[in-house]
Amino acid sequence: MAARHPLSCAARLREQAGTEGQSVERTAAAIARCCEVSLLRAHRLARGWTLQQAVDAYRTMTQGTPGAARVDQDQLGIWEKNPTRRPRAQTIDLLCRLYETSAGGLGLSGDYTPAMNPQTANPRTAGAGHHPSTPGALQPAADALDQVLDQTRHGVDRTLARASVSPVQLDLLEERLLDLRRQYLVTAPIPMLGQILPELDELQMLAAERQPATVQMRLSEMTATLATLATLTADALMKLGRLRQSRAWYATARAAADDSTNTDLRARVRAQAAMLPYYYGPLSSAVTLSREARILARHRPGPTAAFAAAAEARALARNGDAARAREAIHFARDAFDRAPDGDPDDAFAFPERRLLLYLSGALTHLGDTREADRVQSRALTLYGDHPGIDPALLHLEHAICLAREQHLSEACRLATAAYLELPSAQRTDIVGARAHDVLAAVPARMRTTPSARELGEALALPTGAG
Repeated sequence: MAARHPLSCAARLREQAGTEGQSVERTAAAIARCCEVSLLRAHRLARGWTLQQAVDAYRTMTQGTPGAARVDQDQLGIWEKNPTRRPRAQTIDLLCRLYETSAGGLGLSGDYTPAMNPQTANPRTAGAGHHPSTPGALQPAADALDQVLDQTRHGVDRTLARASVSPVQLDLLEERLLDLRRQYLVTAPIPMLGQILPELDELQMLAAERQPATVQMRLSEMTATLATLATLTADALMKLGRLRQSRAWYATARAAADDSTNTDLRARVRAQAAMLPYYYGPLSSAVTLSREARILARHRPGPTAAFAAAAEARALARNGDAARAREAIHFARDAFDRAPDGDPDDAFAFPERRLLLYLSGALTHLGDTREADRVQSRALTLYGDHPGIDPALLHLEHAICLAREQHLSEACRLATAAYLELPSAQRTDIVGARAHDVLAAVPARMRTTPSARELGEALALPTGAG
């Protein structure tokens, strides 16, 4: 990559543009092309603003604007340097207003290009002798080309959809969402959130626009999709240990699911939401949510019914209700046996390996270590080389069983390996909590042994939650 040009290069282009009467839009494009910077940064440089001046202008403009994001120099600099770190939809709108440009102009979205006489200058840019122009003046830099292509395509799609969202567009959106559900199984929480949130923004934009009745009906059906994305967001936040935000997103997911006519989805979201109180308490909430899910799914034998029963079994076992836990295990196995095969690479499917993960938790808490060992071995075989948090949780539960059978050194070594072999981005709070359970299963007098100390030192390392 070429070295970054000094600020004097942008100043020279800005001065030249003022002499030739070029617009801010053309000046920004020239700076982006010559200095190899993002279009967002180029627009700031085209006005001769420092980061602080841009932030000050943004804050002045957004005074009294409900919900306006608080932007500082660091955050604006991140957006300028990393095109994959996109602001939220409302902030993109505000940046378009600030720089008086369009989607192509910033490589984001929104259009506030002012329709004014070329001689009418904006007070913020009058000193440079520039005036705004149309998006057609854009000449993107090579390093920003992908960004511009994506945003221009999005702008074209939205233009075509002003009167109606086409069935093809909705089909493509559903395809992207299915792809996200597949990626979720192998992607660390933080980058996954970076992929989910823009899709949520787009879905909200589509649903907010007035559409013909047939399209609006389809969008109403896609409320179920909104519930799915909200659930994945809540789950990712839970894995990161961001409990307040996770609870809020699970509540949003349940509201969206309840607003749909999809009973299976209502059950699925509740079963998924039960994971948060299962790991972090209160356990009574985990039991209640999973039981609600099982009741909703009781007349629909299938993956969701198996999921709900397995979640209830795990919560009951951890809560000390052995008899009802074993009853729920039997129900989960029966429902799974009668369910059709699903896509094992879909985060909203419930393949055998996921069933066994839940049964592993239930059997571990019941103290049935022999059956838990059998279930864990089968599950790990099914996961194979599949990366992610679930296999690590299975190893950690096996370590808990070993500790309860007094194989303390082996338990600690297995837990340490399972924890440290995860990529740092996936070594999140939820994994750390389960690894601490292994250490808690070791008698206090034995926690000074080398293997126990090694596990404790591993758990003291920073997690991937930051």
